[in-house]
Parts: sequence; structure tokens; C-alpha cells
Amino acid sequence: MATLTEVKNGVRIEKDFLGEKEVPNYAYYGVQTMRAVENFPITGYKIHEGLIKAFAIVKKAAALANTDVGRLELNKGGAIAEAAQEILDGKWHDHFIVDPIQGGAGTSMNMNANEVMANRALELLGMEKGDYHYISPNSHVNMAQSTNDAFPTAIHIATLNALEGLLQTMGYMHDVFELKAEQFDHVIKMGRTHLQDAVPIRLGQEFKAYSRVLERDMKRIKQSRQHLYEVNMGATAVGTGLNADPEYIEAVVKHLATISELPLVGAEDLVDATQNTDAYTEVSAALKVCMMNMSKIANDLRLMASGPRVGLAEIMLPARQPGSSIMPGKVNPVMPEVINQIAFQVIGNDHTICLA
Repeated sequence: MATLTEVKNGVRIEKDFLGEKEVPNYAYYGVQTMRAVENFPITGYKIHEGLIKAFAIVKKAAALANTDVGRLELNKGGAIAEAAQEILDGKWHDHFIVDPIQGGAGTSMNMNANEVMANRALELLGMEKGDYHYISPNSHVNMAQSTNDAFPTAIHIATLNALEGLLQTMGYMHDVFELKAEQFDHVIKMGRTHLQDAVPIRLGQEFKAYSRVLERDMKRIKQSRQHLYEVNMGATAVGTGLNADPEYIEAVVKHLATISELPLVGAEDLVDATQNTDAYTEVSAALKVCMMNMSKIANDLRLMASGPRVGLAEIMLPARQPGSSIMPGKVNPVMPEVINQIAFQVIGNDHTICLA
């Protein structure tokens, strides 16, 4: 457990079993976060806001559950829960400074969250940052938890919330495709196979097909959420529930569902839920298929809009920006092109997730 040894000149000296390290006294993070920042200067990116808030949900639920079962004193549990709620409300996110790419299967992120909430809870109780003898990042904020159940649970919550926003956007796009299918239903154009003229087709029929494939994509993504609703909170390190009371395990899942407003349930087999991560690959696969379909639609639109003088020029895409620094008046299909770029990124992410 980290301890505070000294405060001077705007820094506090925190000590863990590896030794002492200076931490800015304004910082809510602590010594383990500082070590992670030094060890993993990889991308320079910040942790996603959705994951930060999901960690706050996890830590608040754990504090309330540990208070419920009598393992955590009421004032300490209340202060931790209040600190977590502040993070849920958007405060203190700039104190989550570890890189998204980090060794240790998320321990750095978990400890960053533990330290921020411990130090903020200490302040709420009128105490100094770093006074970990009273509220410890490990012993109190992380009570009855391991990174191996706290982090996956946070990932589930963050992913579910992100998917909800995605599905809303996809629903809007589906409605637009339906509208265009009706609007263009009288437009006759050439259908093609192998990029060669085949037989006539209505432009509205092609846009109707786009709406149909988007319906299937939405259905796949909705189905992929089912296993994300099952969380392994209470599994602790390897799924055996070491150091977690059975009453706590039941209570923490109920608090998670209430705070997150998601239909979360405890996994039937905590060892299985801790050991296996196929829920992530299932979601990623659905996203990959969706973006492959979006890329196909984007390429269709680019082809139909080609020209405009010596290409197909069957449709005209809205001009979004000048397309050339040397050719006046040239306009490029930048929106379909950016959809392709996003699709390639998602497809690459899927491979990365499969390997991870």
C-alpha cells in the first residue's frame, strides 16, 4: 500500500514497495499512476471519457455494496461514492492521465481511478491528499475488487453506452435511406454487374437495399450486446471471488444496474466470465460487418457520382469542400471517402481485439 511521507514545495512524496516518488500536490492521482505514466509513454492519448465514467460507476457501486455488508465504514464509503459521483458528473477527468496502451491488463487504469477517488474522498472528509492510512486506493476504493473484475465490468458498461449512441445514429441513417428510396423510386438507371451495364433498375430500389442491410447491421449489434449485460463483478482476481463476501457480490451487481441504468446481471460462472472475453470479439465482429457494408455503400456512391463530365455522373453528391489545390472547381466525394477510412480503422481494430 502506498503511503505519504512528506509534503513540500508543491509536491508530496508518496512511497510504495518500489520506493518513493514525487507527485504534484494538486494531483488527485498518486504514485502508481506516476509510475504508469513513466512506463507507458505510448500514444499520448487520454482515456476515453466513457471509460472514465464507467470506472466511476464501478467504484461507486463497490463502495455502496461494501458499506451495505458492513466491510466499509459509512463515512468512508459515502465519501468514496461522492467522489465517484463527481467523476460521473464530469469532474476530475484531467487527473486520469495514464496512456490507453499499458502493460498489466488495465492495472494502471484501475489504480489511476482508485487513487483519484481516494484522494478526492480524503478531501471531502477534510483530510490531506495522500493520507492513505485513512482512505487507501487499494484497501478501501478497491475493496473486494481486482483489476480483473473492475476493468472488464467498466469496459462492458462503457461499450454498452457507446453502442446506444451508435444505434441511435444508425436509426437516423436508416430513416434517411428510406426517405431517399421513396424520393428516387421514379428514377431509372442502369444496373451493373462486374462494372458492366446489365439491366435497368430504379435508384430507389438501390437505396432501399441500403436501408435493408442497415437493418440487419442494427439487429446484429443489438444481439451482440446480450453478453455484455453479464458482468463478472465479484470475481476478483481469477473468478473464485477471493476476498469478496457473497452478500457483497449480490449487492454490487444491484448497485451497478441502478447507477448505470442498464439491465446488468452477475455472470452465472465467474471463472468463465473472468477467463473468457468472447463478448468483446462478438461486438467487434458485428461492428466490422457493419462497416464493411458502409464501405460498400460509400463505394457505390463514389462510383455513381464519378465524373462529372466523363464519368457515370448518375447522382450528384453535395459539394462539401474544394477538392484540389491545383485544379479549380474540382470537388471530391470526401464523405464517402471518410466512411471508407473509418471502415478500414474498424476492420483493423477487430483484428487487434481478436489478438488481444
